[in-house]
Amino acid sequence: MSFVVPAYNEEQYLPACVESILEQTRELGDAVEIIVVNNASSDRTREVALGYPGVRVVDEPRKGLTYARQAGFAASTGDLIANVDADSRLTPGWLAQVLEAFAEEPKLVSLSGPFVYYDLTARQRVSVRVFYAAAFLVYAVNRYVLRAGSMVQGGNFVLRRAALEGIGGFNLAISFYGEDTDIARRLNRVGQVRFTFDLKMFSSARRLKQEGMLTVAARYTINYFWTTFRKRPFTEEYIDIREQVVGERLIAEQAES
Repeated sequence: MSFVVPAYNEEQYLPACVESILEQTRELGDAVEIIVVNNASSDRTREVALGYPGVRVVDEPRKGLTYARQAGFAASTGDLIANVDADSRLTPGWLAQVLEAFAEEPKLVSLSGPFVYYDLTARQRVSVRVFYAAAFLVYAVNRYVLRAGSMVQGGNFVLRRAALEGIGGFNLAISFYGEDTDIARRLNRVGQVRFTFDLKMFSSARRLKQEGMLTVAARYTINYFWTTFRKRPFTEEYIDIREQVVGERLIAEQAES
């Protein structure tokens, strides 16, 4: 298995992500590789990643999520490609569940599950679960009734290399919104794409906090439908919360000096 971790200005969150992967993969030795894609970072992301023995760093100067995912995929060697965001952490038993699912289901080409936002309040997490429940119903209708596509959660999905190669890799024409929907739609044509609530991943809710939960939910919903039925996202521009965080930190440092 190859873990691909896109990282743009993620020096703060990256350590917890890498350590959660290492904790579940140490006993597997050379059967697992961890690739951090330094996606045009201006902070210490590259140095932080290189501080972990065995972690490979791939530099992708073209800023963008799909560029980073594709660069990591091109550099990987595993039969399974695990796509994990830099601000996420594996939940206990995550790796064992993935390996078991792919071993038992030869036609499975993608396995995905939801995020559990560790930095939200209990009430906010309930709202997120309601959104996931509604999204799952839409996914079920699209997949089993309309047969128009499927669903994966960007940042928590594993792909078979052969299937990803067969569909031509990631769609570089999509920069952010809809990239996971596009992958699910195209992979659904060549094999089984499964979304299960059992495969949870811890993740930061910083985008939800920055943009507002209802705004984010609305954007993801319209882009899911647009990408499924029109093969491109409705929203082509997005707010990069990492740039804002770095900018705020620089302003604070300048104020202190």
